[in-house]
Amino acid sequence: MATPLRVLQLEDNQTDADLIATLLAEGGIPCAPIRVESRAAFVAVLKEGLIDLILADYSLPGFDGAAALELARKLAPEIPFIFVSGTLGEELAIDTMHRGATDYILKQRIGRLVPSIQRALRERHDRMERKRAEDALRQSELQLRQAQKLEAVGRLAGGLAHDFNNILTVIMGHSQVLLNDLPPDHPERGKIEEMRKAGDRAAALIKQLLTFSRKQPAEPKVLDLNPVIGNFETMLRRLIGEDIELVLRASREPLRVKTDPAQLEQIVMNLVVNARDAMPKGGTLIIETASVEIDRTPVYHLRPLPPGAYVKLSVSDTGCGISPDVQAHIFEPFFTTKEEGKGTGLGLSTVFGIVTQSGGGLDVSSAIGQGTRFDIYLPKIIEEADRVVGTEVTPSSTTGHETILLVEDDTGVRSLIRDELRKLGYRVFEAKHGLEACLVGTQQIGRLQLLLTDVVMPGMNGPELAQHLRVIKPELKILFISGYTDDVGLGAGDPACGYLQKPFTPEALARAIRELLDWNPASTVVSSQQGTVIR
Repeated sequence: MATPLRVLQLEDNQTDADLIATLLAEGGIPCAPIRVESRAAFVAVLKEGLIDLILADYSLPGFDGAAALELARKLAPEIPFIFVSGTLGEELAIDTMHRGATDYILKQRIGRLVPSIQRALRERHDRMERKRAEDALRQSELQLRQAQKLEAVGRLAGGLAHDFNNILTVIMGHSQVLLNDLPPDHPERGKIEEMRKAGDRAAALIKQLLTFSRKQPAEPKVLDLNPVIGNFETMLRRLIGEDIELVLRASREPLRVKTDPAQLEQIVMNLVVNARDAMPKGGTLIIETASVEIDRTPVYHLRPLPPGAYVKLSVSDTGCGISPDVQAHIFEPFFTTKEEGKGTGLGLSTVFGIVTQSGGGLDVSSAIGQGTRFDIYLPKIIEEADRVVGTEVTPSSTTGHETILLVEDDTGVRSLIRDELRKLGYRVFEAKHGLEACLVGTQQIGRLQLLLTDVVMPGMNGPELAQHLRVIKPELKILFISGYTDDVGLGAGDPACGYLQKPFTPEALARAIRELLDWNPASTVVSSQQGTVIR
């Protein structure tokens, strides 16, 4: 059964109003008329916004059609407005059309009313479809510009990451060396600890920049969203403070998604921190999970989402809310409304990058003074959650007596690594680029047990150098180090080859070297505190 047409009738004659309703019903247009006679009642119905059509007489006691038309064009400009009058002359009728009326029907020719309404409704439908198409096009253009921004910043981030990671390796490395050398009660330990913590924060910032620009390699796994959120609860309660109530509403059914677990936690952390900052005087923070079917693409996306089953993660607060002007920019890189020094403008950009990289999208609803809600949609996975495979190996000692060829074009990084390895008892030959290393390595190949090399170097890069030396000595162990995240996974599948991402501490490097030299076929993936060795 068709939904009745909601008709606002400005008519002081009940008989005429009933005649019009009957005529519409006979013409196949079921309607639910609301008859009014006064200006106040007319305005009240318009403001409710629940009408599809306006039919107005022109002459009423104390209120006239011209005033009604003017009000309707201001309060409900998209609603068709048709005059149905017995006193409207031709000149006056044409004037009302110029003022915005959809049509005029003389009561003496009321038979024209049904075709006129049908035409007006078709035209309104066509206008709404055009508007939707224009809005969709506008949104697509905004998403394209966002994608272009992400790509531009991603290229910048990828280039800067290598240099920053080299610098941070030196800062964090020497900080750790000094802390190891100083007694626990030394007065300068506090300052060095702060230096090391600053290095950690800088490394996290670089990682966040790469994540939101989709340059940070992800390790997606099939996982159940509910346990991830549940295991996070204690830390979240400490993070938000005692004046904010945390409410978790998890779905009873398993909600499996395919994403990087660390990145999923980062999504939650970033949204929770934003919600906390929006409630400086306390409030309620609600995290919900649910299984949903969607038939539309969320507002914030890079590519349209196909209809189907999705997992929805919602984070809502009762904070200050976001104004429409600010909401238009919230996912832009480096956009922030926080005070200087309290925000990088990367939190929501990171969320956007992770969600879209995982094939999802976002909706945001907010009202000033009432709070904000983020709804994240990720494709629902039917298969079972992945199980962690591999055995973690922790060496009993990081010292050694083996001979290592160190190749690193950054002088600060090379000096730090050389000195620390020699402290641990290793014999170290060093070279500042691949060509020099090729000469030194060829001369000392009989003594070498490990090649420790940067990946990107002038002349001959690390993989080319490794390939050359492996021809001479196939059993040579190789550990690649790099500040470029694109190199992650280099050497994977080769049990005598590993990879360590910069920045790292001397302890992390020492463990990685010892683990590689002591490698046995049972170990596949070895995680260290400051980096991951991937074999």
